[in-house]
Amino acid sequence: MSSAYRHDYLEPPHARRPFLHTDIDSSGPSSTAVNSREGTIYNASSDHLLHTPTTSAAAAAATSGGRLPPQPRAIEIPPGEIDLVQPLRGAPLGSNANDDHPVTPEHGGEDLSSEQVISEKPSFYTRFTSKWRNPTIAAIIIMLIIGLIIGLAVGLTRGDSKGGAKLVKSRPFYPTPKGGTVSSWHEAYSEAAKLVVEMSVPEKVNLTTGIGWSMGPCVGNTGSTKKFGGLCLQDGPTGLRFIDDITAFPAGVTVAATWSKYHMYARGKAYGAEARAKGVNVVLGPCIGPLGRFPVGGRNWEGFGSDPYLQGVASSITIEAIQSEGVIATAKHFIGNEQERFRQLPEAHGQGWPNVTEAISANIGDRTLHELYLWPFAESVRAGVGAIMCSYNQVNNSYACQNSYLLNNVLKDELGFQGFVMSDWLAHHAGVAAALAGMDMTMPGDAISFLDGETYWGGYLTESIVNKTVPIERLDDMALRIVATWIKMGQNIDYPEVSFSSWTKLPEGLVNQGTYEGAMGIVNEFVDVRANHSALAQDIATEGIVLLKNSKIHGNTTSLPIDDTKLPRAIMIFGSDAGPSSIGPNGCVDRGCNNGTLGQGWGSGTVEYTYQITPLEAIQSRLLGKRGARRPTTEYTLDDYDLGRASRLAQTPGAKCFVFVSADSGEAYIDSEGNLGDRNDLYLWHNGDDLITTVAAKCNDTVVVIHSVGAVVMEQWINNPNVTAVLMAHLPAAESGSSLVSVLWGDVSPSGHLPYTIGKSLEDYGPYGDILREPNGPIPQDDFADGLDIDYRYFDANGIEPRFEFGFGLSYTEFEYGNLTIHNVFQGNLTSDPPPPPDKLTPPDMKSKIPKPEDVTFPTDFNRLRNYHYPWITRQQASAVSAMLASDNKTEYPYPTGYETEQQTGFVPGGGGEGGNPSLYDVIFHVDVDLKNVGEKPGKTVPQLYVSFPAGITEYTPLKQLRGFEKIGVGPGESVTVGFDIRRKDISVWDEVGGRGWYIPVAKKKAVGEGFTFWVGQSSRRGGVEGTT
Repeated sequence: MSSAYRHDYLEPPHARRPFLHTDIDSSGPSSTAVNSREGTIYNASSDHLLHTPTTSAAAAAATSGGRLPPQPRAIEIPPGEIDLVQPLRGAPLGSNANDDHPVTPEHGGEDLSSEQVISEKPSFYTRFTSKWRNPTIAAIIIMLIIGLIIGLAVGLTRGDSKGGAKLVKSRPFYPTPKGGTVSSWHEAYSEAAKLVVEMSVPEKVNLTTGIGWSMGPCVGNTGSTKKFGGLCLQDGPTGLRFIDDITAFPAGVTVAATWSKYHMYARGKAYGAEARAKGVNVVLGPCIGPLGRFPVGGRNWEGFGSDPYLQGVASSITIEAIQSEGVIATAKHFIGNEQERFRQLPEAHGQGWPNVTEAISANIGDRTLHELYLWPFAESVRAGVGAIMCSYNQVNNSYACQNSYLLNNVLKDELGFQGFVMSDWLAHHAGVAAALAGMDMTMPGDAISFLDGETYWGGYLTESIVNKTVPIERLDDMALRIVATWIKMGQNIDYPEVSFSSWTKLPEGLVNQGTYEGAMGIVNEFVDVRANHSALAQDIATEGIVLLKNSKIHGNTTSLPIDDTKLPRAIMIFGSDAGPSSIGPNGCVDRGCNNGTLGQGWGSGTVEYTYQITPLEAIQSRLLGKRGARRPTTEYTLDDYDLGRASRLAQTPGAKCFVFVSADSGEAYIDSEGNLGDRNDLYLWHNGDDLITTVAAKCNDTVVVIHSVGAVVMEQWINNPNVTAVLMAHLPAAESGSSLVSVLWGDVSPSGHLPYTIGKSLEDYGPYGDILREPNGPIPQDDFADGLDIDYRYFDANGIEPRFEFGFGLSYTEFEYGNLTIHNVFQGNLTSDPPPPPDKLTPPDMKSKIPKPEDVTFPTDFNRLRNYHYPWITRQQASAVSAMLASDNKTEYPYPTGYETEQQTGFVPGGGGEGGNPSLYDVIFHVDVDLKNVGEKPGKTVPQLYVSFPAGITEYTPLKQLRGFEKIGVGPGESVTVGFDIRRKDISVWDEVGGRGWYIPVAKKKAVGEGFTFWVGQSSRRGGVEGTT
């Protein structure tokens, strides 16, 4: 989600609008950057503040009074030029919004050149003929076309055998496959059909269109019908944003560092229970995009690490847990949203790039897409996820939310996705194009900026149905997908009502905040839903702590754990990250500053703390609990820059010194200390490196604790012998201190493992390891030419020694691996290609009729609320549509190349069920390995299974790829056998040339499945055993 910060602080942002936007007002507040100690928030109005703004249910908006919204300025434009204006409003030239045809020879197109014809098509078809009456307008459009050509041509490569991107535009795929074609959803669709068949066209449209930012109690609210109360959609992946009395759960990166399937499920279960109790229908998580291609990526911390298999397991388990509570989970952001910079045009302009004309395009080859970025989404679909959120960026120069290849072909046909696709907030760029390409719901309903009073759907979608531009079958499918998901989760039976407002903390407030006026009512009931989830949150944070270094300091005694019988004479604590925020844990908008101990990144994926226990508080409390025992002197300095005082404290005789440091990142709409979402580099914030070296120069037992969103460079001090221990504590949320002391004192042995690689420099991650920091054309192009080799795969392929490898993590005990055995468990003849899938089931046939235009107009004497999005059309619109339909001189809508309406009966390659062909998930091999605790303490470890493909195959594959893991607790001297199932997909590659889809590669003179090596160890590089099929 974009700039969705709390209105208690600032007015909603007013994004910069394209030329000729019909509601532009030069006299209004300008789009600026708001600067404060909390950071800089882009695209916010600088001269308007709101006071105690609130909202209530969507249903109330339909009956409340209010001023009519200001009329759009389209009336000032000659009718013959409406379709010239509309492309800039809904599908800006160069966005490829409606143009999915191929442009390269290998996909049937021509070479891209300055003479390439770029198709222009409007977002909502108006049957008027464009006339180039205005030479200024014509010049602008010509400039934008040239910008598109330059933007496509700059900075791209042709790709390579490693799955790198090719210069292509997304291929077309139409029509949108209908839902209800797989057995697990068939009953829900049958029941949904009974409800949808009774709905009018405006009622169906009401389900697809958000009612507007802050027009209801939640960050997203759909319209309602007589028998469908509308949906409440709420951020985010770490808990319920903007809501009182909830749990701040540890971030996704922390959960990934636990490598614990139990904790993945328990967190999702608790989160789902809290959402249900608050009346939330749809939670906007988990986050599995970005995958973590860039170690500096701003939103990596919301996801589950830099490996598709790890992300896939964590996301599917989380989804199953959330939905077990009857709450709809959302897998986001689909797809290729790997950096924050240039993800949105208004943000790019606000950050000083006025010449950028469109959002960044992630240019991804089909094999790379399937084997890396799509993998966790496929696992999510297989888990039955109810919703998927499409992202802001373009993919292969077509916006993700109107990319027919991605939504229709890949997601809804190949992966058999049965739920609904929603836009990210303001990621909707065109009306007809998005509908035909497979998007089902627009959020929050607003068009260009929050509360602009305009929408791409709502009444416009209704108009496109009655003028026959969008087939009514497409609208039926949108509504069916939404209602079927609602029914499948059981929300049609005794589901709690919404009991909160996202826009105020007061009990009473405006019923519809986005109108800024109107009725008042009770909007917050303060339902406490936390139960005992704080204990779970602490446990997850503890399990996610990774011990990176633990040196011996006295004979065979290591620096950690602390022994209460041998306490040091003094404990010195250094760094602002050890203590509380000077402005409180919620003092920064969406946690958009790094002040005090770091528990979350920043952005829409954050939640507000109901409390926070700092490391300083927890350490002091632990020491004070030693009544009657000699307690060490404890002193601290929280000033990161007063190195003189730090040096003096570090010289305290017999001291054990704890240095707390951090590194932060987040979403692009907030500038935190000069970091525009993505990190500027991999160094510690707030003078952290110098603070560590200063303390370590005087204290020979220095323990470093890092709270970070991901990898940091440690080369300045990691080999210093006085740095005796290092812990990566990630983002523990509220239980920062309590989770840490359990590990420091050895109540539990550290068992976290890195879900990413820590290099010695940013350059270690390769030429594609950093984000695109400056635009390489009007439309920034990010070529994924690194292909399959990201993170540890790149380090392996290029022989680079990391500082700490993927999967690394120490313990207070020792483990050994042995006796790896491989069992061939597949019954029958194993073939390279999977067998064909079962036939599709027949989806519901609504047999809907297109109503007359006059039957879908606003009710007589209806009082419209300002900024609210309604599903009806005006009588003037109805008259115009009727005239057009009666005319003998009709101009056909310029549908995209490849557009058709006949449903395909078979499956595309790789398709056939939820997550793809069911045969892809057949277990082929089972691997067992013995694990023994050879130390003196109980502990947990994570056996990790990696696969290496057979030598001699013609396909490029990474040196090793994660394909299994389990977290196991073992007592001293005990042994256990750990088992892993290897599925067909785990040993397959994607054919992006021959159209085979997934297949098992076969080496010359080898049988299918022969020659695969399975390696099990304690990380991606050490302590393991292997075997070959």
